[in-house]
Parts: sequence; C-alpha cells; structure tokens
Amino acid sequence: MTLASPPLMLRHPAPKLDRVSAALRQARTLRVCGRVTQIVGLTIEAQGLDCEIGELVEIRYNSHGRLPAEVVGFRDERTLLMPLGEMRGIQPGSPVIAEGQPFHVPVGRGLLGRVLDGLGQPIDGKGPLNATNMVPVSSGTSPHPLKRQPITEPLATGVRAIDSLITIGKGQRMGIFAGSGVGKSTLMGSIASNSRSDVSVIGLIGERGREVQEFIEHSLGPDGLARSVVVVSTSDQPALVRVKGAWVATAIAEGLREEGRDVTFMMDSVTRVAMAQREIGLAIGEPPASKGYTPSVFALMPKLMERAGTSERGTMTGFYTVLVDGDDFNEPIADAARSILDGHITLSRDLAARNHYPAIDVLHSVSRVMPAVTSAEHRHFAGRLRQVLAVYEKARDLINIGAYVKGSDPQIDEAIALLPKAELLLKQGVDPTSYEATLQHLGAIFQG
Repeated sequence: MTLASPPLMLRHPAPKLDRVSAALRQARTLRVCGRVTQIVGLTIEAQGLDCEIGELVEIRYNSHGRLPAEVVGFRDERTLLMPLGEMRGIQPGSPVIAEGQPFHVPVGRGLLGRVLDGLGQPIDGKGPLNATNMVPVSSGTSPHPLKRQPITEPLATGVRAIDSLITIGKGQRMGIFAGSGVGKSTLMGSIASNSRSDVSVIGLIGERGREVQEFIEHSLGPDGLARSVVVVSTSDQPALVRVKGAWVATAIAEGLREEGRDVTFMMDSVTRVAMAQREIGLAIGEPPASKGYTPSVFALMPKLMERAGTSERGTMTGFYTVLVDGDDFNEPIADAARSILDGHITLSRDLAARNHYPAIDVLHSVSRVMPAVTSAEHRHFAGRLRQVLAVYEKARDLINIGAYVKGSDPQIDEAIALLPKAELLLKQGVDPTSYEATLQHLGAIFQG
C-alpha cells in the first residue's frame, strides 16, 4: 500500500501558523464582567464574577476611574472584594472585570536604593523601576525544611549588645519586642546600615507618615539606602494594602536571596500587619478570637515569617519588630511571634529612661542559634557576663539603698566591680563596632 503525499498546504505550514499566532495574540479576549451590588464596611460585594481567591479585579467608575481590588472571599453566590485604594466614586452597578491573574511584584537588583509603596510602585520620584522580572506575590513558599542550609555563620550587626550576648546567624529569624518610643526604629536603621550582608530589604508597615522620611534620612542614611530596598505602607492606607506591603517586601527579599545574596530583611511591625489582617478578617465575617484577633491572623504569621531563612542559594536573615500593647510582652501577637521565631531581642523602657542606648534587656533576650555560630570561648565569656548581670539585678535594690555590706557575698562583690565595664560594652552610640572588636571587648571585661 502506497501512502499518498500530504497536501501541499501541510508541507509548509509555518507562514500560515505564524499569521494565525499573530492574530491570536492581537485578538481582544472576552473577560467576565460583574457588577457591584453592595458595599459593607471595608468590603465590596459583586455579582456575576467567575474568579478565585487572590485574583485581581478592576472596578470601573465615573467613566474613567479604575480601582484595583482583590478577591478575598465568597458569600451567597457573591464575590467579596477588598479594594487596593480609596472606594470614593464606586456606585451600585459599577462594572467589575476579572483580570485572570494574581497580584505581581517586581524583584531583582535594580530595586536597590528605591522606595516603593505597598503595591510595589515607586514613590521616591526617581523614575520607573529598573526591574523586568515580575513574580506573583502569592507564589512564594517557605524553603523546604530538608533543603534549608544549616546556620553556621554569624551575622555581624555592629551593635555590641547583640553581637556579644545575642549573636545572630545568617538565615536566622529574630523578633525585636518593644513598646512605643523605646528605640526600635533607630536600632533597625543601625542594623540595616551596618550589618555584614549584601543587601537589606525593609518593610515599614502601618507606620506614621512622619516617621518614614526620618527613618530613611537619619536612621538609614544615604549609604544604607544605596544597598537597601524600602517598602512603605503607612497607617492611613487600606488594610489590604498594608498586608500586601508585607508580602511585597518579603517577595523582594526572596528574589534577592535566590540570586545568591545574603539578605537582611526587616519588617516594622508585625503587630500592625496583624491589625490589618484583623480588619480584613472581621470585614469578611470571621469570628473574633483572642483580643479581637481573627483566626486568619494567627495563620498568617507563620506563613509570613517562615519565608525567611536559608535556601540552597543564599540567606535571608529576618528581623521582625513586635509592638507590644501596653508593654505587655505576653499579649497574643507577641506570644505567637515568640513561638515562631528563632529568638527575640527585648527593649526595656526602664533602660531607655536611664539613657541606656540601645535599650536592650539582654537578660530577657535570647538567640536560639547562638551556640551554632560562636566559638567556645565566646560562649564562655557571654555566659559569665550574663551571670554577672543577673546577680547584680537580683541585688540591685539592696545595693541602691545601701543595705548591702561589701564582702557579704563574693558573687555580688564581683558583679559590683564588673558592672561599669559591662555597661561600657552594652551602651553604645550610633557608630558601629566591628564583630572582632566586640569580642575583644567582651573578653577584656574578665581579663583586665
């Protein structure tokens, strides 16, 4: 049996296929259009949409106005939307068009030195971003637990109290717990500017607008900004934009880590991210739990914090500030954060009142990876200094009122003698100290 030759039109299909492909690319596809039916609090209800959780939609109003929003839930065949901007101008029946894709963010080295808003758009007046790689914010996942590289190298922060007694490793996740006005932003700026990492990514979430410029100009400085990316979502932004700001900053840091860099990632503050998520949860009907926080808040925190850490290519050292409510270090967000993170740095209002900067309470701070990144000699001197500080703190009241008699207790005598040297180590100005100099200073307390 002889096979017939194929028709001539199939022998050279390329030109026709090219024309068809070009026509398909230029064709205007149909998109499902819904309508706004109701606005309740922070949520917009729409009908007629076929979309999924996390998908972006566009609400059109006043003929030319366009408001992006995200699908956050469903209720009685209606889609619940959370706006990524002001809802002014939205009317019943306003068209809602599904975009068919989730929220994307630019990543890459071209973002260094830039200041972005919570949606990843530049707000520093330096022109468009030099980043062509766009990734979905929702696509990022935590590094595989069995593929995380061990934390074996210390991260020098330039802060003597941290490097000596609360040594941090590259890829660790630390919490900075403090009340308002105790100096956490200044400490963050110092770490971002002076830590021995390749780049820094800083998320200022829910902060006062006045503090943003002060942080960038004074705490971070021009040199610190040049090697940093700053994501800003102030307290007056919609709740979803504040939460998005946290995810945007995390995705940018992940992108830099996957380029093989050592990244210092800082978020100020986790508490305000939790508050924004609480607003969203309550708006879509979640039941309030501990102190009004919804269950989605406590589900969000580990998902956000576990994204930091080591990967097969680089490291992402996370610093998450926790604004404790009323200086209560056992309130729900602080308690949940402590259980997730690899250690915590506690700032004391009493130390701040005594002009002790940084106001780090080293006795109530801990780094869980310090034994893996420090030498035996370092741990020996750090343990002795902690013991000296604990003994003095226990006898402080007796010493202050003059009730302690010298020679009654050798440990208290040693603590009184060594306290001035210890305070010289733990108190510091804004100038950084090298890691090596800090270790020499720590050893000199007991050798001098």
